Amino acid sequence: MAEIRLERVSTIFGKVRAVDDVELTINHQEFVVLLGPSGCGKTTLLRSVAGLESIHSGRILLGGREVTDLPPRKRDIAMVFQSYAVFPHLTVFENIAFGLRMKRIQSAEVKRRVESAAELLHIGEFLQRHPAQLSGGQRQRVAVARAIAMESGVILMDEPLSNLDALLRVEMRAELKRLLREIKATTIYVTHDQVEALSMGDRIAVMRAGKVVQVGNPLEVYSAPADRFVGSFIGDPPMNFLTAELERDGGRLTAVVAGGGRIPLDEPSAELAERVGEGLVAGIRAENIEVARQAADAPGNGVVARCLVVEPLGSHNLLTLALGDTRLKAITRPDYDVAPDEDVALHIDARRIRWLDSESGLAIGPPPQAGSPVPPA
Repeated sequence: MAEIRLERVSTIFGKVRAVDDVELTINHQEFVVLLGPSGCGKTTLLRSVAGLESIHSGRILLGGREVTDLPPRKRDIAMVFQSYAVFPHLTVFENIAFGLRMKRIQSAEVKRRVESAAELLHIGEFLQRHPAQLSGGQRQRVAVARAIAMESGVILMDEPLSNLDALLRVEMRAELKRLLREIKATTIYVTHDQVEALSMGDRIAVMRAGKVVQVGNPLEVYSAPADRFVGSFIGDPPMNFLTAELERDGGRLTAVVAGGGRIPLDEPSAELAERVGEGLVAGIRAENIEVARQAADAPGNGVVARCLVVEPLGSHNLLTLALGDTRLKAITRPDYDVAPDEDVALHIDARRIRWLDSESGLAIGPPPQAGSPVPPA
C-alpha cells in the first residue's frame, strides 16, 4: 500500500510558516492535486514529503511507515521537477536510467525499465538522442519517464507542465492522466493552474497561506467552495459574489441582492432560515445565471442588470454585467444577441447559490445543487 499520510505537518522558514499544521491523507493509487496561488506553500509541502525540506513538527507516513526523518533516497518515491532536470550530456536512455544506475540495478533490468517507460511516453525512437535535440514537450516526457522507470509506489510532480506552451499543455494533461491511471501510482501533483487541477485530479487540496482550506473531488470544490477564497480562485471566470439580505415576504423567505433584485428561496436550509435580517454573500457561477432580453421575460425574480461588455468566445459568450455597484459575469450561447448598455433580466436559481457569511467568508448550509440552466437563444 502506498498511502501518504500527513499529520499536523508544519515547515517554517525564519518567521514564515510556509506549511501550517497540514493534515492530509492521499489514498493508495489516488491522484491528489495541491492547488493554490504562488507562495501558498504547496511546493514546500511536496518537497517535505520528498524529504528535500525538513519539517519542524508533525509526521509523514508512506505506506504506514514513518519517514519523517529519513533522507529522500530511503523514501521510495520518484519526483518530476518543474525545470525537467534532464542532464544535457547524457542521452535520453541514460537520463531515464540515471536513478536506476544509482540504485545499482542490473543492466538487463535497467534496459527493460527504460524501454518500457519510453514506450509509455511515446519517446522510444529518441533514446539515443541528447536533450538539445528534443523539443520542450519531449524533454518533459523524458523527465516523467525517468520517474516512472523507478517503479516507485509514489510519484511527486511539481508543476511539470508549466514550461510548455498552451497547446502542448493540453496534450500532455491528457497523456499524464492516461499514464498515471495505467501505472496506478499514488500521485501528488502541484500546480497553480486550476484547469490542470480540475481536469486531472481525483481530489483537489486547495492551499492558502500554508494551510489546506478545502479537500474534495473537482466538482465539489468547484460547485461548493468552502469559503470565498476558494470560490474566487477556482473557475474561469471566478464565482460571482453578490451582497444579500434575507427577509420574509408573506411567510416566504426572499434574498434581496445588490441593485434591489429579489430572489425567492423556496426551500431554504435550516442554517439559512436562521439568518433573516442578516447580511450574507450569495456566490453564483456564471453558467448558473440565465439571461433574458427583458425584465418581463425573467422567470419571476425581477433581477435586472445592465450589460457592459460582450466577449464572444466561440462556444459561448461571456457577458460582464452591472447589478447596482456590483460587477458579475454570465454565460450565454454564442448566438444570443445582446448589446452593451442594454438592460437584461437575470434568473438566478436559488438552489445553485453558495451562501457565505459576509464577515468570515465561510460557507453556510449544504452545498448547492449541481448542474446549470440552458442559456436562452
